[in-house]
Amino acid sequence: MNWKKILVLSAVSLPLALAGCSSDDGDNGAPGATGATGATGATGPAGPGGSDATPTTISLSLLGRYETGEFGESAAEIVDYDPATRMTFVVNANSGQIDIIDASSPAAPTLSGTLDVAADVAGALGMEAGDLGAANSVSVHSGTLAVAIEADNKQANGYIAFYQTDGTFLSAVEAGALPDMVTFTPDGSKVLVANEGEPNGDYSVDPEGSVTIIDVSAGAGSVTAANVTQLDFRAFNSGGLTGPVRISSKAASVAADLEPEYIAVSADSGTAYVSLQENNAMAEVDLDSNSIVKVWGLGYKNHSIPGNEMDPSNRDNGVNIRSVPVFGTYMPDSVDAFEFDGLTYLVTANEGDGREYLTDAEDSADCTAQGGFDYDGGDCFHYLDEIRVKDITDGGASFDADLVALAGADFEEDEQLGRLKVIANLGTKGSCASLATTGQPGADCTYEALYAYGARSFTIWNTRTGQPVFDSGSDFEVITANRLGENFNASNDDNAGDDRSDDKGPEPEAVEIAVIEGRTYAFIGLERVGGIMVYDITTPESSEFVQYINTRDFTVDDVEDDLALVGDLGPESIKVVAAQDSPTGNPMLILGNEVSGTTSFFNIAVIAK
Repeated sequence: MNWKKILVLSAVSLPLALAGCSSDDGDNGAPGATGATGATGATGPAGPGGSDATPTTISLSLLGRYETGEFGESAAEIVDYDPATRMTFVVNANSGQIDIIDASSPAAPTLSGTLDVAADVAGALGMEAGDLGAANSVSVHSGTLAVAIEADNKQANGYIAFYQTDGTFLSAVEAGALPDMVTFTPDGSKVLVANEGEPNGDYSVDPEGSVTIIDVSAGAGSVTAANVTQLDFRAFNSGGLTGPVRISSKAASVAADLEPEYIAVSADSGTAYVSLQENNAMAEVDLDSNSIVKVWGLGYKNHSIPGNEMDPSNRDNGVNIRSVPVFGTYMPDSVDAFEFDGLTYLVTANEGDGREYLTDAEDSADCTAQGGFDYDGGDCFHYLDEIRVKDITDGGASFDADLVALAGADFEEDEQLGRLKVIANLGTKGSCASLATTGQPGADCTYEALYAYGARSFTIWNTRTGQPVFDSGSDFEVITANRLGENFNASNDDNAGDDRSDDKGPEPEAVEIAVIEGRTYAFIGLERVGGIMVYDITTPESSEFVQYINTRDFTVDDVEDDLALVGDLGPESIKVVAAQDSPTGNPMLILGNEVSGTTSFFNIAVIAK
């Protein structure tokens, strides 16, 4: 029996049978009254994601500036801010002191006072003020100010001074040689110092670079030498470097050659990341064990790849951004850290920096007597690792045939690659022993690749892999060229355009990260052409350009004579103030400009996209 057929037929025929039956029922009655509302049912599953919030971005505008009136004297370098007093603390290397600027009205900031750090440290430690040099860096945390000050002899150890933000001196402790940057950990329990340890002018004394860790968990007023941990890099003298870490040909040791420049700290205060600028490397410091656990090289940027173009010449009649067979050496100055999806990322401002050690000399004979190899207008050079491409063959060095084929027969011409300054001790093959004496190549050197200083960009790095996840490529040069025209790649001490193309281009110097209205932004200061680049880096691998703002007036003929008119020159450091800490009620950006000696204040407006 076909039960399936029977069931199907039954299902079809049942309604028909019902429809055909007669009924003795009467007509339907009127509808009854509506019953009471039943209990609320259980909440159903969530629907697809969505938001009614309007997407936002930000826009910067100048509020005002404080002017020292000093040109080219580094009268406004590193800046930080105290929200309780609304005071901005500025390193004034010209005076050797810290300027305190009242920012309660950022449209008209005023000088409130100064800190004579050398006198305070000398008085506390029983020294002579003349034994100390200029202040180099400041950092503020919860009403406490830390100041890094170098020794008068830069190869000797410097110091960290602590103040209340009302200017009251608290204490001072010894750091390493040439303390160049100081910062608090986010939780305020420690102060970290990057001690650069640069050689002296004739390279006869080269102190070790180091990192100082100061425990301030019990308060900065009670800090003594017992609270200080000094970290060196001696463990890496026998190996352990990861990747291509650049070491000077003249270096006595790896530990002496590694030069800490800047420090960023993870949000949990557990790890510090130290930029080793001249070495094109980073160091990782475990702040639980107070130890350096890793040093890794950052690698190189290929300027022949589309998107990484550059202008390599200041003699090519203006803007000429193009692909060239040159590698960029990141060599970051400032570095900052942020968190994304449970991982710490670093943002670097890829400035680049050469090694140039010289002394004063009366003439060529005096220079030779001092052990120098080249005399130039009062300067006696003892070591120099930069060289223009067209000068490489002057001392007998040569180019590999494959490089010549790649670069083109006329690549040594000024309008091609001839003017570009490259790193003398990178890109050689085989023996090149002549570099160890002066840093300059001899006949025993053959170059198979060219490496320029810096990468003319900012980069975001994954700290777990040590690899870049985003680089701004050629953005900085393209954007400034489009915006500034003939003033593209200007220097920071005159208004001549295309002046820095053969060096490091716009030269990104400063970087600061801030979270505003739930989005993460990177602010990058361009040291030479000036101005601030703003990027939305909320999702690191898909970061986006937001704004370029430059307050510099390029119509001024003589920037030194008309300093009050030219605006800001030579951005050196950036501090972003959160809306709740700002006198305006909006987020605020503070910019220290070393060439113009100005401290500038910018409003950060949150706007709809």
